Amino acid sequence: MNRKHVAGWVLYDFANSVYPAVIIAVVFSVYFGENIVGNEPKGAGDFWWGMVASTSALFVALSSPLLGSIADRAGVRKRMLFIFAYLCIVAVALFPTIQPGMIWWGFCLAVLANIGFEGSLVYYNAYLPDIAPADRQGFVSGLGFGVGYAGSIAGLLIALLFVRAGRFDLVWYSVAAFFALFSIPAFLWMPADRRGERTIVQAAADGLIGFKRLVGEVLRERELRRFLLSYFFFIDGVLTTMYFSSRFARETLQFSINGLIYLFIVVQISALIGALALARPTDVWGPKRVITYTLFLWTAVVIASFFVQSKGTFVVIALVAGFGLGSIQSASRTLMARLIPKGKESQMFGFYAFCGKSSSVIGPIVFGTVSARSGGDQRLAILSVGALFFIGLILLQRVKAPTIPSAE
Repeated sequence: MNRKHVAGWVLYDFANSVYPAVIIAVVFSVYFGENIVGNEPKGAGDFWWGMVASTSALFVALSSPLLGSIADRAGVRKRMLFIFAYLCIVAVALFPTIQPGMIWWGFCLAVLANIGFEGSLVYYNAYLPDIAPADRQGFVSGLGFGVGYAGSIAGLLIALLFVRAGRFDLVWYSVAAFFALFSIPAFLWMPADRRGERTIVQAAADGLIGFKRLVGEVLRERELRRFLLSYFFFIDGVLTTMYFSSRFARETLQFSINGLIYLFIVVQISALIGALALARPTDVWGPKRVITYTLFLWTAVVIASFFVQSKGTFVVIALVAGFGLGSIQSASRTLMARLIPKGKESQMFGFYAFCGKSSSVIGPIVFGTVSARSGGDQRLAILSVGALFFIGLILLQRVKAPTIPSAE
Protein backbone atom coordinates (compact mmCIF):
# COMPACT_ATOMS: atom_id res chain seq x y z
CA MET A 1 0.00 0.00 0.00
CA ASN A 2 1.53 3.30 -1.15
CA ARG A 3 1.33 5.72 1.78
CA LYS A 4 1.67 8.77 -0.46
CA HIS A 5 -1.33 7.69 -2.51
CA VAL A 6 -3.34 7.11 0.68
CA ALA A 7 -2.25 10.47 2.13
CA GLY A 8 -3.36 12.32 -1.01
CA TRP A 9 -6.67 10.48 -1.05
CA VAL A 10 -7.34 11.16 2.63
CA LEU A 11 -6.41 14.85 2.32
CA TYR A 12 -8.97 15.28 -0.45
CA ASP A 13 -11.59 14.20 2.08
CA PHE A 14 -10.20 16.82 4.49
CA ALA A 15 -10.50 19.45 1.75
CA ASN A 16 -13.96 18.71 0.39
CA SER A 17 -15.64 18.06 3.76
CA VAL A 18 -15.82 21.80 4.42
CA TYR A 19 -18.53 21.97 1.75
CA PRO A 20 -21.16 19.60 3.21
CA ALA A 21 -20.49 20.93 6.73
CA VAL A 22 -20.75 24.66 6.06
CA ILE A 23 -22.89 24.80 2.92
CA ILE A 24 -25.23 21.80 3.06
CA ALA A 25 -25.56 21.06 6.76
CA VAL A 26 -25.32 24.33 8.66
CA VAL A 27 -24.83 27.84 7.34
CA PHE A 28 -25.94 28.15 3.71
CA SER A 29 -28.97 25.88 4.07
CA VAL A 30 -30.36 28.21 6.76
CA TYR A 31 -29.15 31.39 5.00
CA PHE A 32 -30.79 30.30 1.73
CA GLY A 33 -34.14 29.63 3.38
CA GLU A 34 -34.22 32.73 5.58
CA ASN A 35 -32.34 35.39 3.61
CA ILE A 36 -32.75 34.39 -0.02
CA VAL A 37 -36.14 32.66 -0.14
CA GLY A 38 -37.75 33.99 3.03
CA ASN A 39 -39.73 31.46 5.01
CA GLU A 40 -43.19 32.85 4.17
CA PRO A 41 -45.42 31.07 3.55
CA LYS A 42 -44.28 28.61 6.22
CA GLY A 43 -42.24 25.79 4.73
CA ALA A 44 -41.17 27.75 1.60
CA GLY A 45 -37.52 27.56 2.63
CA ASP A 46 -37.78 23.79 3.12
CA PHE A 47 -39.46 23.42 -0.27
CA TRP A 48 -36.81 25.37 -2.21
CA TRP A 49 -33.91 23.76 -0.36
CA GLY A 50 -35.44 20.37 -1.11
CA MET A 51 -35.59 21.33 -4.80
CA VAL A 52 -31.88 22.25 -4.73
CA ALA A 53 -31.02 18.87 -3.25
CA SER A 54 -33.26 16.87 -5.58
CA THR A 55 -32.29 18.67 -8.81
CA SER A 56 -28.57 18.25 -8.23
CA ALA A 57 -29.07 14.63 -7.14
CA LEU A 58 -31.04 13.90 -10.31
CA PHE A 59 -28.28 15.32 -12.53
CA VAL A 60 -25.56 13.33 -10.76
CA ALA A 61 -27.71 10.19 -10.86
CA LEU A 62 -28.27 10.42 -14.62
CA SER A 63 -24.70 11.42 -15.52
CA SER A 64 -22.61 9.30 -13.14
CA PRO A 65 -22.66 6.00 -15.08
CA LEU A 66 -21.69 7.84 -18.29
CA LEU A 67 -18.94 9.86 -16.62
CA GLY A 68 -17.66 6.76 -14.84
CA SER A 69 -17.36 4.98 -18.16
CA ILE A 70 -15.38 7.91 -19.58
CA ALA A 71 -13.00 7.80 -16.63
CA ASP A 72 -12.38 4.06 -16.99
CA ARG A 73 -12.11 3.82 -20.77
CA ALA A 74 -10.37 7.11 -21.58
CA GLY A 75 -8.07 7.10 -18.56
CA VAL A 76 -9.07 10.58 -17.31
CA ARG A 77 -10.18 9.85 -13.75
CA LYS A 78 -7.95 12.45 -12.09
CA ARG A 79 -8.83 15.10 -14.67
CA MET A 80 -12.54 14.50 -14.16
CA LEU A 81 -12.03 14.71 -10.40
CA PHE A 82 -10.33 18.10 -10.88
CA ILE A 83 -13.08 19.45 -13.17
CA PHE A 84 -15.91 18.58 -10.80
CA ALA A 85 -14.03 19.76 -7.71
CA TYR A 86 -13.42 23.15 -9.27
CA LEU A 87 -16.99 23.42 -10.51
CA CYS A 88 -17.98 23.28 -6.84
CA ILE A 89 -15.23 25.70 -5.77
CA VAL A 90 -16.07 28.33 -8.40
CA ALA A 91 -19.82 28.11 -7.76
CA VAL A 92 -19.32 28.65 -4.01
CA ALA A 93 -16.98 31.58 -4.72
CA LEU A 94 -19.93 33.19 -6.57
CA PHE A 95 -22.34 32.84 -3.62
CA PRO A 96 -21.66 36.46 -2.48
CA THR A 97 -23.45 37.62 -5.65
CA ILE A 98 -26.75 36.13 -4.38
CA GLN A 99 -28.97 38.83 -2.89
CA PRO A 100 -32.28 38.48 -0.96
CA GLY A 101 -35.09 37.54 -3.31
CA MET A 102 -32.75 36.18 -6.01
CA ILE A 103 -34.20 32.69 -5.58
CA TRP A 104 -33.45 31.39 -9.05
CA TRP A 105 -29.85 32.66 -9.12
CA GLY A 106 -29.25 31.16 -5.69
CA PHE A 107 -30.94 27.95 -6.79
CA CYS A 108 -28.72 27.67 -9.91
CA LEU A 109 -25.45 28.32 -8.06
CA ALA A 110 -26.36 25.92 -5.25
CA VAL A 111 -27.27 23.20 -7.76
CA LEU A 112 -23.99 23.68 -9.66
CA ALA A 113 -22.00 23.55 -6.42
CA ASN A 114 -23.77 20.34 -5.38
CA ILE A 115 -23.19 18.77 -8.79
CA GLY A 116 -19.49 19.59 -8.55
CA PHE A 117 -19.17 18.19 -5.05
CA GLU A 118 -21.22 15.03 -5.62
CA GLY A 119 -19.83 14.41 -9.12
CA SER A 120 -16.24 14.51 -7.84
CA LEU A 121 -17.06 11.75 -5.34
CA VAL A 122 -17.69 9.30 -8.20
CA TYR A 123 -14.00 9.49 -9.13
CA TYR A 124 -12.72 9.91 -5.60
CA ASN A 125 -14.49 6.76 -4.37
CA ALA A 126 -13.25 4.79 -7.38
CA TYR A 127 -9.65 5.23 -6.20
CA LEU A 128 -10.24 3.14 -3.06
CA PRO A 129 -9.68 -0.31 -4.65
CA ASP A 130 -6.53 1.06 -6.37
CA ILE A 131 -4.82 2.50 -3.30
CA ALA A 132 -5.71 -0.11 -0.65
CA PRO A 133 -5.77 -3.93 -0.63
CA ALA A 134 -9.11 -5.56 0.15
CA ASP A 135 -8.23 -6.38 3.77
CA ARG A 136 -7.29 -2.72 4.46
CA GLN A 137 -10.06 -0.92 2.59
CA GLY A 138 -12.28 -0.59 5.65
CA PHE A 139 -9.46 1.05 7.59
CA VAL A 140 -8.49 3.42 4.75
CA SER A 141 -12.13 4.32 4.02
CA GLY A 142 -12.76 5.06 7.71
CA LEU A 143 -9.53 7.06 7.90
CA GLY A 144 -10.72 9.19 4.98
CA PHE A 145 -14.02 9.92 6.68
CA GLY A 146 -12.31 10.57 10.01
CA VAL A 147 -9.86 13.08 8.53
CA GLY A 148 -12.75 14.52 6.53
CA TYR A 149 -14.62 15.30 9.72
CA ALA A 150 -11.52 17.06 11.02
CA GLY A 151 -11.78 19.21 7.87
CA SER A 152 -15.44 19.86 8.64
CA ILE A 153 -14.56 21.02 12.15
CA ALA A 154 -11.84 23.34 10.85
CA GLY A 155 -14.19 24.78 8.23
CA LEU A 156 -16.97 25.35 10.77
CA LEU A 157 -14.60 27.12 13.17
CA ILE A 158 -13.51 29.47 10.38
CA ALA A 159 -17.14 30.04 9.38
CA LEU A 160 -18.06 30.84 12.98
CA LEU A 161 -15.63 33.78 13.04
CA PHE A 162 -17.24 35.35 9.98
CA VAL A 163 -20.84 34.57 11.02
CA ARG A 164 -20.25 36.35 14.32
CA ALA A 165 -19.10 39.40 12.34
CA GLY A 166 -22.13 39.15 10.05
CA ARG A 167 -19.86 38.61 7.02
CA PHE A 168 -21.56 35.74 5.23
CA ASP A 169 -19.73 36.69 2.01
CA LEU A 170 -16.46 35.80 3.74
CA VAL A 171 -17.96 32.48 4.85
CA TRP A 172 -18.51 31.49 1.21
CA TYR A 173 -15.05 32.72 0.15
CA SER A 174 -13.42 30.78 3.00
CA VAL A 175 -15.15 27.55 1.96
CA ALA A 176 -13.96 27.91 -1.65
CA ALA A 177 -10.39 28.75 -0.57
CA PHE A 178 -10.25 25.89 1.96
CA PHE A 179 -11.43 23.34 -0.62
CA ALA A 180 -9.01 24.62 -3.28
CA LEU A 181 -5.96 24.77 -1.00
CA PHE A 182 -6.21 21.42 0.74
CA SER A 183 -7.16 19.48 -2.40
CA ILE A 184 -3.77 20.26 -3.99
CA PRO A 185 -1.97 17.23 -2.43
CA ALA A 186 -4.61 14.91 -3.86
CA PHE A 187 -3.96 16.08 -7.41
CA LEU A 188 -0.20 15.84 -6.88
CA TRP A 189 0.07 12.55 -4.97
CA MET A 190 -2.77 10.26 -6.04
CA PRO A 191 -2.06 7.71 -8.79
CA ALA A 192 -1.66 9.21 -12.25
CA ASP A 193 -4.22 8.48 -14.94
CA ARG A 194 -3.47 5.37 -16.96
CA ARG A 195 -3.45 5.65 -20.72
CA GLY A 196 -6.96 4.88 -21.90
CA GLU A 197 -7.95 2.47 -24.60
CA ARG A 198 -10.42 4.97 -26.09
CA THR A 199 -10.62 8.72 -26.70
CA ILE A 200 -12.97 10.76 -24.51
CA VAL A 201 -15.51 11.02 -27.35
CA GLN A 202 -15.34 7.30 -28.01
CA ALA A 203 -15.58 6.56 -24.29
CA ALA A 204 -18.64 8.83 -24.02
CA ALA A 205 -20.30 7.00 -26.90
CA ASP A 206 -19.39 3.67 -25.28
CA GLY A 207 -20.88 4.91 -22.03
CA LEU A 208 -24.19 5.84 -23.63
CA ILE A 209 -24.38 2.53 -25.45
CA GLY A 210 -23.00 0.58 -22.53
CA PHE A 211 -25.28 1.81 -19.77
CA LYS A 212 -27.83 -0.85 -20.57
CA ARG A 213 -25.03 -3.41 -20.53
CA LEU A 214 -23.79 -2.01 -17.20
CA VAL A 215 -27.26 -2.43 -15.72
CA GLY A 216 -27.20 -6.00 -16.96
CA GLU A 217 -23.79 -6.58 -15.36
CA VAL A 218 -25.03 -5.21 -12.05
CA LEU A 219 -28.15 -7.37 -12.20
CA ARG A 220 -26.01 -10.47 -12.85
CA GLU A 221 -24.00 -9.78 -9.69
CA ARG A 222 -26.60 -11.01 -7.20
CA GLU A 223 -25.05 -9.68 -4.00
CA LEU A 224 -24.14 -6.38 -5.63
CA ARG A 225 -27.71 -5.75 -6.82
CA ARG A 226 -29.10 -6.72 -3.42
CA PHE A 227 -26.76 -4.31 -1.67
CA LEU A 228 -27.53 -1.46 -4.08
CA LEU A 229 -31.26 -1.92 -3.55
CA SER A 230 -30.75 -1.61 0.19
CA TYR A 231 -28.38 1.32 -0.30
CA PHE A 232 -30.98 3.05 -2.49
CA PHE A 233 -33.24 3.43 0.55
CA PHE A 234 -30.96 4.00 3.51
CA ILE A 235 -28.60 6.49 1.84
CA ASP A 236 -31.64 8.59 0.91
CA GLY A 237 -32.41 8.75 4.61
CA VAL A 238 -28.85 9.76 5.45
CA LEU A 239 -28.65 12.51 2.82
CA THR A 240 -32.12 13.87 3.60
CA THR A 241 -31.12 14.10 7.25
CA MET A 242 -27.93 15.94 6.31
CA TYR A 243 -29.85 18.45 4.20
CA PHE A 244 -32.59 19.22 6.73
CA SER A 245 -31.17 18.63 10.22
CA SER A 246 -30.03 22.23 10.66
CA ARG A 247 -33.32 23.60 9.31
CA PHE A 248 -35.18 21.36 11.78
CA ALA A 249 -33.01 22.62 14.65
CA ARG A 250 -33.44 26.24 13.53
CA GLU A 251 -37.16 26.28 12.71
CA THR A 252 -38.61 23.76 15.15
CA LEU A 253 -36.26 24.05 18.14
CA GLN A 254 -35.25 27.71 17.66
CA PHE A 255 -31.46 27.28 17.65
CA SER A 256 -29.53 30.46 16.86
CA ILE A 257 -27.19 30.37 13.86
CA ASN A 258 -24.17 30.48 16.23
CA GLY A 259 -25.75 27.70 18.26
CA LEU A 260 -26.14 25.63 15.11
CA ILE A 261 -22.47 25.98 14.26
CA TYR A 262 -21.42 24.95 17.78
CA LEU A 263 -23.84 22.02 17.61
CA PHE A 264 -22.47 20.78 14.30
CA ILE A 265 -18.87 21.19 15.40
CA VAL A 266 -19.64 18.81 18.26
CA VAL A 267 -21.49 16.49 15.83
CA GLN A 268 -18.45 16.43 13.52
CA ILE A 269 -16.26 15.44 16.47
CA SER A 270 -18.71 12.64 17.23
CA ALA A 271 -18.69 11.59 13.57
CA LEU A 272 -14.88 11.63 13.50
CA ILE A 273 -14.77 9.40 16.57
CA GLY A 274 -17.35 7.06 15.04
CA ALA A 275 -15.56 6.82 11.69
CA LEU A 276 -12.19 6.06 13.29
CA ALA A 277 -13.59 3.81 16.02
CA LEU A 278 -15.39 1.60 13.50
CA ALA A 279 -12.72 1.69 10.77
CA ARG A 280 -10.85 -1.39 11.97
CA PRO A 281 -14.03 -3.25 13.05
CA THR A 282 -15.29 -2.78 9.48
CA ASP A 283 -12.41 -5.02 8.34
CA VAL A 284 -12.72 -7.45 11.28
CA TRP A 285 -16.52 -7.75 11.59
CA GLY A 286 -17.25 -6.96 7.96
CA PRO A 287 -18.93 -3.85 6.54
CA LYS A 288 -22.39 -5.44 6.44
CA ARG A 289 -22.51 -5.85 10.21
CA VAL A 290 -21.33 -2.29 10.79
CA ILE A 291 -24.01 -0.95 8.40
CA THR A 292 -26.66 -3.04 10.18
CA TYR A 293 -25.75 -1.66 13.60
CA THR A 294 -25.71 1.92 12.37
CA LEU A 295 -29.10 1.52 10.65
CA PHE A 296 -30.61 0.44 13.98
CA LEU A 297 -29.03 3.55 15.48
CA TRP A 298 -30.33 5.87 12.74
CA THR A 299 -33.87 4.51 13.02
CA ALA A 300 -33.82 5.21 16.75
CA VAL A 301 -32.46 8.72 16.10
CA VAL A 302 -35.34 9.59 13.76
CA ILE A 303 -37.98 8.33 16.20
CA ALA A 304 -36.37 10.30 19.04
CA SER A 305 -36.21 13.43 16.86
CA PHE A 306 -39.95 13.27 16.23
CA PHE A 307 -40.65 13.50 19.97
CA VAL A 308 -37.82 15.85 21.03
CA GLN A 309 -38.89 19.09 22.74
CA SER A 310 -35.72 20.59 24.23
CA LYS A 311 -32.46 21.77 22.74
CA GLY A 312 -30.44 19.76 25.26
CA THR A 313 -32.12 16.50 24.29
CA PHE A 314 -31.63 17.27 20.61
CA VAL A 315 -27.89 17.79 21.22
CA VAL A 316 -27.68 14.29 22.68
CA ILE A 317 -29.61 12.84 19.73
CA ALA A 318 -27.35 14.71 17.29
CA LEU A 319 -24.24 13.29 18.97
CA VAL A 320 -25.57 9.76 18.59
CA ALA A 321 -26.44 10.43 14.95
CA GLY A 322 -22.99 11.88 14.33
CA PHE A 323 -21.31 8.72 15.65
CA GLY A 324 -23.19 6.68 13.05
CA LEU A 325 -22.79 9.15 10.18
CA GLY A 326 -19.19 8.46 9.18
CA SER A 327 -19.37 4.74 9.87
CA ILE A 328 -22.42 4.05 7.69
CA GLN A 329 -20.92 5.94 4.72
CA SER A 330 -17.47 4.41 5.17
CA ALA A 331 -18.76 0.86 5.60
CA SER A 332 -21.07 1.24 2.58
CA ARG A 333 -18.16 2.37 0.42
CA THR A 334 -16.07 -0.57 1.67
CA LEU A 335 -18.79 -3.15 0.98
CA MET A 336 -19.31 -1.71 -2.48
CA ALA A 337 -15.57 -1.90 -3.21
CA ARG A 338 -15.53 -5.57 -2.18
CA LEU A 339 -18.47 -6.46 -4.40
CA ILE A 340 -17.20 -4.74 -7.59
CA PRO A 341 -15.64 -6.93 -10.33
CA LYS A 342 -11.98 -6.06 -10.90
CA GLY A 343 -11.30 -3.39 -13.54
CA LYS A 344 -14.75 -1.80 -13.40
CA GLU A 345 -14.27 0.46 -10.39
CA SER A 346 -15.24 3.84 -11.90
CA GLN A 347 -18.18 2.40 -13.85
CA MET A 348 -19.54 0.56 -10.82
CA PHE A 349 -18.94 3.49 -8.48
CA GLY A 350 -20.71 5.58 -11.09
CA PHE A 351 -23.65 3.20 -10.77
CA TYR A 352 -23.26 3.39 -6.96
CA ALA A 353 -23.64 7.17 -7.23
CA PHE A 354 -26.56 6.65 -9.62
CA CYS A 355 -28.39 4.54 -7.04
CA GLY A 356 -27.62 6.91 -4.19
CA LYS A 357 -28.47 10.09 -6.05
CA SER A 358 -31.53 8.77 -7.86
CA SER A 359 -32.97 7.77 -4.50
CA SER A 360 -31.93 11.11 -3.03
CA VAL A 361 -34.25 12.88 -5.43
CA ILE A 362 -37.11 11.43 -3.40
CA GLY A 363 -36.31 12.20 0.24
CA PRO A 364 -35.71 15.97 0.01
CA ILE A 365 -38.80 16.50 -2.18
CA VAL A 366 -40.96 14.51 0.24
CA PHE A 367 -39.58 16.32 3.29
CA GLY A 368 -39.88 19.76 1.68
CA THR A 369 -43.36 19.11 0.30
CA VAL A 370 -44.73 17.65 3.55
CA SER A 371 -43.31 20.61 5.47
CA ALA A 372 -44.79 23.14 3.02
CA ARG A 373 -48.21 21.44 2.78
CA SER A 374 -48.49 21.07 6.57
CA GLY A 375 -47.67 24.69 7.26
CA GLY A 376 -44.08 24.05 8.28
CA ASP A 377 -44.65 20.94 10.44
CA GLN A 378 -41.16 19.43 10.26
CA ARG A 379 -41.95 16.74 12.84
CA LEU A 380 -44.42 15.19 10.44
CA ALA A 381 -41.92 15.47 7.59
CA ILE A 382 -39.18 13.70 9.54
CA LEU A 383 -41.21 10.49 9.93
CA SER A 384 -40.70 9.69 6.24
CA VAL A 385 -36.95 9.49 6.86
CA GLY A 386 -37.34 6.74 9.46
CA ALA A 387 -39.18 4.55 6.97
CA LEU A 388 -36.21 4.79 4.56
CA PHE A 389 -33.78 3.52 7.21
CA PHE A 390 -36.06 0.65 8.19
CA ILE A 391 -36.60 -0.54 4.61
CA GLY A 392 -32.86 -0.36 3.91
CA LEU A 393 -32.13 -2.37 7.05
CA ILE A 394 -34.51 -5.18 6.07
CA LEU A 395 -33.18 -5.38 2.51
CA LEU A 396 -29.55 -5.41 3.69
CA GLN A 397 -30.07 -8.68 5.54
CA ARG A 398 -30.44 -10.45 2.16
CA VAL A 399 -26.87 -9.53 1.16
CA LYS A 400 -24.19 -12.19 1.52
CA ALA A 401 -20.99 -10.18 1.93
CA PRO A 402 -17.70 -11.67 0.66
CA THR A 403 -15.21 -12.93 3.22
CA ILE A 404 -11.81 -11.27 2.85
CA PRO A 405 -8.86 -13.22 4.27
CA SER A 406 -6.49 -11.19 6.45
CA ALA A 407 -3.10 -10.32 5.03
CA GLU A 408 -1.52 -10.95 8.42
